[in-house]
This record gives sequence, structure tokens and C-alpha cells, in this order.
Amino acid sequence: MRQIVLASIAVVISASPAGALPEGFKARADALLAQSYAADGPGVSVSISEHGRVVYEAQRGMADIATKRPVAAATVFRIGSITKQFASATLLQMVAEGRVALDDPLSKFIPDYPGGRDITIRQLLNHTSGIQSYTDIPGWLSEANTARRYSTDEMIAVFRGKPPVSAPGTAWAYNNSGYILVGAVIEAVAKQPWHEEVVRRLTAPQGLRSIRYGNDPVPGGAMATGYTGNDPKVSQAIDMSVPGAAGALVATAGDVTRWGDALHHGKLLPPALYAQMIAPTTLPDGTTRPYGFGVRPGTVHGLPVVGHSGGIFGFASDTMFLPGPDMVVTVLTNSDEPQTSPGVVLRRLAALAANKPYPTFAPQPLDPAAVEPFLGTYRIGGKDRVLRMEDGKLVYRRPDQSTPLIPVGANRYVLGKDGLNWIELGRDAAGQPRLVFFTDGVDVDGPAARTGPVPVEAAAVAVPAATLARYVGSYAAVFGKIAVTQAASSLTVQVAGQPAFPLRALSPTEFEVAQVGAKVRFLEKDGRITGLEVAQGGRTIPATRD
Repeated sequence: MRQIVLASIAVVISASPAGALPEGFKARADALLAQSYAADGPGVSVSISEHGRVVYEAQRGMADIATKRPVAAATVFRIGSITKQFASATLLQMVAEGRVALDDPLSKFIPDYPGGRDITIRQLLNHTSGIQSYTDIPGWLSEANTARRYSTDEMIAVFRGKPPVSAPGTAWAYNNSGYILVGAVIEAVAKQPWHEEVVRRLTAPQGLRSIRYGNDPVPGGAMATGYTGNDPKVSQAIDMSVPGAAGALVATAGDVTRWGDALHHGKLLPPALYAQMIAPTTLPDGTTRPYGFGVRPGTVHGLPVVGHSGGIFGFASDTMFLPGPDMVVTVLTNSDEPQTSPGVVLRRLAALAANKPYPTFAPQPLDPAAVEPFLGTYRIGGKDRVLRMEDGKLVYRRPDQSTPLIPVGANRYVLGKDGLNWIELGRDAAGQPRLVFFTDGVDVDGPAARTGPVPVEAAAVAVPAATLARYVGSYAAVFGKIAVTQAASSLTVQVAGQPAFPLRALSPTEFEVAQVGAKVRFLEKDGRITGLEVAQGGRTIPATRD
């Protein structure tokens, strides 16, 4: 097994020009991949460029577990919603040519779309159209639907009759239907399939030969098999006509990185349109959302970035451009429930490559007596934060989430296993408890003084064990599989690849997941449990029972 582990990481490092990767990067990056992904499980492919030149590539794990085919640099992955930036750039080229305007109504290209006169191309691109996202339609993501092939018109028919979730331009909500329509607009203008226009305009001129429509054949047996679950099995079937322009492309990690270099170095779009593409969206009330046209502006350890993640049955991915050090970092995995989130690995690799590494922590045993004086309510950013003990564990509870804290010494406690956020406990000049919250390793909230004790919660509703047993099973949601299990008189819920959490009954059909600020409601039809809904952060996401 040790030989397999050592042999399973293939690395290419360029010669080191001035200003290249920091000393020791290769060893630390290799170690990060080794601790993040098993050598004999679903794999990962990583690519990093600096100043437009690939300087690091690495692979680990299996492209196909059954045949023991390892991931290689040429392995092709589904890239999910990273596809959106390709569709966006294609449409923006049409804008530059004067064939489309960002404020054109949808009805100009799809005349019979309901309400299309009030929906603009801009709103499709930045997720403010108010159209119902088809991936949020209860029960629609069953394999009976996802495994068949659709025309663009047939996919539009899935959601065109659904009532809007908001008036166009008034609210932001991630929306895959909007990008199905982006693909339809491209087709209306180009008179050919959207993905052929992507290849003609973007990928072929840049020599990105692996990037293609997911229904097209991949030569040389290079396509990775997609997996799901902690005990990996082949993922649910999905035809690539289902995600369409919202997520149907496949690629190698190296070509996604080279794509990022072309996009962000001005090879594809005029500067003014590129600036609009990467800018956050401003809503009528003056608030902003960190989303442009198919990309998200943000930060990694204090460094500005522009990127997008991707998640689709069997695969999870992430890619980012760091304009300061002029780097593109890409992480692709062939599991929709990977051992470690590609976003976490990407952030650590990006920060390390930019010579601003995140700190690393060693977990230590919890000392309940040491934290007991600090338990209570703290006020940060106008909202209450609660430090409390739950089932012998220290947790940090926000209005929308409750996260286990891992002690790492020096009065520091890391939120969750990714180690990117932590709190520090101490006392102010008057000897009173205070808490400081560190976000992304650099942003500081606090110090905040304790304002009160741990709130007392109402007792949970008693639900008969026989009723709970009806809810046990596996459910499929857009973000992955959900397992509901029973132990005596209680239920536990677990999204694959994430920790399990207890469900606290609010009624016989509705339960609270306090740790993540979510509610779960089980759905019944004709005397059988058919699915559930997860309400969190203002959104309700359906899941169909397997």
C-alpha cells in the first residue's frame, strides 16, 4: 500500500524562473493531496499556471476503480457549472459583435417564453431573472428524468410553465434554468448547438482540445468514471443535455487552467465586457451579490480571486484566477462526495502557491473545564453567536449554522475539518470573556464580549418510532445524496461526504438541523414517503427518495 501511495502522485514542475512557486511548494502540495484523497479511491487532478505557463500538475487516485486505471494528466472530468463561464463568454462575444445586447429582452430570441419581454439577457447571466431553477423542482432530478436525452426546447419545457420565484431583476438566486436559456439564445443567434459555438469561438482557437460537450466521445479512454458515496459506487446516470449550457462540458485540469489564462489575460473579450463579467451583481436595493456572468469574485486568504466551482452527478470541481500573483488554479475530482472538497484543496493550494499559506493546526483533546467559563452568547456584526456544548462537543452556533469546534491549542478552536476559519477565546482588560472570529485566516470579527448565557431551547416534539422509521432511506438532491438513519427514537441526516447531524423534531413531519441552520420536511403522497425538502438560507431544495 505504501508503494501505491507513493506511485499514485504524478507531478510536473517547470524550471523555476524568478518569482515562481515558493521554495518547498511541491512537497507541501503533494502532501496536501496525499492527505486529502485516498490512493485507491476516486481521484483528483490539479493544474496551476503562473503568468500563463503551467508550473505544477499533479494527480492522485483512480479514474476508474474497477479497472484500477489511475488519474493522469490526460484524464477528462465533467466540470459541471464551470461550464457557465464558457457559455457566458460565448454570449459576450456576440454582444461585442452587436448581435446581442445585455439588456435585450429574452423575447427577442425566444418570442413565446412566458414573461420574456421583462427578462433580460443580463439577468439570465447573473441569476436575477426570477425564473424557477429546474434543479429545484421537487422530484425532477430522479434518474428516470436525468438519464434520457433532451433537445434544448424540451429542457425549456421542464420549467417554462413554473411560476417565477421573484420579479425579474429584483433578487438573486442561483439558477440553472437561466443558463439553459443562455444556451438557447446562443443557438438562436448562431443557428447551431450552443456547445459547437463554444468550441468554434473559444476552445478550438486556444488549442484546448479536451474541452468538449459531455455527450461527445472522449478519445483514448480518457474519461473518468464518476462516483458517489463514502463507499464509492458509480453515480446516478445523467445525460449531458440535462445540464446543457449550465454544466455539460468536460475537460482535463490542464485545459481548464489554460482556459482561465486565456479568459483572464484578454484573449477572448474586450476589456469593458470582461470587467462586467467579473463584477459583482448590484440589486435595486443597493446590496450586492458576489456573482458576475458565470464567475464569482471573491478572496482566498485575503487575495482577490475570480472563479467558479462545479458539481454534477459523479464529479466536483473548482477553478480560480488570482490576478495579484497572476495564477490560475484548478482542482477536478471524479466524485460528487469527495473525501475532501475540491474548493478547500484549491484554496490551500492557491494560498500556498501565492506564498500566503493558511496556518496548519494539530487537533488536541477538548478540556471542558477550560471552555466552560466562555460558554454563552456573543454579539458579532449585529447578530448573536452562541458558544455551547452539545453531546460532549464544543460548537459555535450562528443563526444559520452550528459548527463543531476542534481545539488546536493557544485558546484557538477551528471550525470544521477544513481549518480555514477559527475562533480565539480570551478575556478583556476587565477580565470578562471575549471571542475573536477569524474568517479565511485573515478577516477578523471582534473581539466580541459575552452578552448573555447559552439560550434555553424548547423541548423537541415526541414522534413515534414507527413514524420515524418511515423516513429512513436515501434521497437524491442537486448537491448530493442524503442518508436518513434511525437510532431508537431519533433520526440522523447526512449529506454524503459531510458529517452526520441529529434531526430535532418540530412536528411529526418537520425537523431541525440546528448545526447547519436548516429544516427538513418529509413529503408524503398516496401513503408513502416520496421525498423531502431542505430549507436553508432562504432557499428550499427538494430531494427525491431513491
